[in-house]
Amino acid sequence: MPALLTPPLALYVHFPWCVRKCPYCDFNSYTLNGALAQEPYLERLARDIEAQAPQVAGRELVSVFLGGGTPSLFPAEAIGRVLQSARRHLAWSADVEVTLEANPGTIERGRFAEYRAAGVTRVSLGAQTFDAATLKALGRIHSADETRRAAGELHAAGLANFNLDLMYALPGQDVAGAQADVAQALALAPAHLSHYQLTLEPGTVFAARPPPVPDEDVAAAMLVACGERLQAAGLTQYEVSAYAHPGRQCRHNLNYWTFGDYLGVGAGAHGKLTFAARGQITRTVQPREPRRYLAAADAALTRQVIGTDELPFEFMLNALRLPEGFTWQSFLERTGLEYDAISAPLAALTARGLLEPTATGCRPSALGLRFLNDLLLEFMPENSKTPGSSALSMTSREPGRGAAAPLFTGAQAPTQE
Repeated sequence: MPALLTPPLALYVHFPWCVRKCPYCDFNSYTLNGALAQEPYLERLARDIEAQAPQVAGRELVSVFLGGGTPSLFPAEAIGRVLQSARRHLAWSADVEVTLEANPGTIERGRFAEYRAAGVTRVSLGAQTFDAATLKALGRIHSADETRRAAGELHAAGLANFNLDLMYALPGQDVAGAQADVAQALALAPAHLSHYQLTLEPGTVFAARPPPVPDEDVAAAMLVACGERLQAAGLTQYEVSAYAHPGRQCRHNLNYWTFGDYLGVGAGAHGKLTFAARGQITRTVQPREPRRYLAAADAALTRQVIGTDELPFEFMLNALRLPEGFTWQSFLERTGLEYDAISAPLAALTARGLLEPTATGCRPSALGLRFLNDLLLEFMPENSKTPGSSALSMTSREPGRGAAAPLFTGAQAPTQE
């Protein structure tokens, strides 16, 4: 058997509240009714970090992601306290990337400078669109002008390494409208841009009352046209829904896609940890509902060992989001499995034109990136080929949900931008 190696480690911290729940959102988020339970939640996060720290003793964090919900509902002082707790109990690498998700409608003037002073090095800003009518249809609380002001304040605060979330295939949108959104986003000079398709997720308001969205052919045309515009502006596609200027890829998300480890802290947060000495990879999950999380004992974290038959799918669910794919060495080291575990589906998918061999491994073809769900199904255990069955169903903003077809959705994974 290949030696299972310990991968890099990240920290995800979940803040579950929003001013208002968007009708398309299936994340673990809750409308804020009344005062924010800031103090009890900060105390619980601190205990959570301390309780999980012993299992990663001696390992350094490469990144921290503060996601939600809307973390920017919490002031800089509160965010600083969370980061101080993490520094107290966990080892940090010298250049840790610390990302804060922010809603343009919840940012007070000057606050980004305060967040930077608290330890934030990168911000992910939820723009979604610049069309006023579409913002209203999406249930967003901010305006396009607030997005522009927030971007200007990020530059002024020295946080030029920021991401803009942008959606396409929106209600009533055409290809020209999607391109106009990209042009307005680029005018704000983001270092990184996520570009993901609106999908009507089960259990959401939009699923119950679907808005008029573009058909698959129009959505595919949007994807191609907008991708070409982003690439022409110097942003390279490094993940199925993520574009970045050179050196500005999101390190936290890349750790997910390369099957790295992460601690999950906060209500509903998921984690993944590798224990190389005993040849195990585990998933963890916190109590989902905020009140249950606040009331739970520190030992309430649920742990599950990922079965050997599940590991190929778990690895590919991440790695095949990257246009560059994966190397044979990374598969062996991050799963502890032999090549034989994936040889049959790789051969079948290559024959169908969904995968392409590289000098050191394999990558999805352009067709494979477009139909990523079909590609991933080949790696699912035979007894559970049902979309949504994985513990790592990526519900995410940056880098998004996928290309022309939505990716697997299901359990609340760590929120990426």
